[in-house]
Amino acid sequence: MEDMFITPIQPISLWGDAGQTTKVKGQEGIAAFKGIFEEAINNVKTTEDTLTKEQYRLATGQIEDPHTVMIAENNAQLSVDLLVALRSAALQTYNEILRINS
Repeated sequence: MEDMFITPIQPISLWGDAGQTTKVKGQEGIAAFKGIFEEAINNVKTTEDTLTKEQYRLATGQIEDPHTVMIAENNAQLSVDLLVALRSAALQTYNEILRINS
């Protein structure tokens, strides 16, 4: 393959290789579902901590490049948005299952 000036973006998957579907049942499925939410919550906590540290460094004049605060803010906002989207999708799916059973 020839060298490219711009490296193409590769898709990532939280659930293994892209294009492959893995079926899980029972406790394994519960653990996988729980793990996704735990990772999202930990990501929110981590990005919020990073944002707080960057804001402190900016306020005390310890920062050389102020754009890192904006990057930290955007990362924190994206992680919260992802968690809210996961929650909404889970609630929507739960409500749909309840409608199927009635």
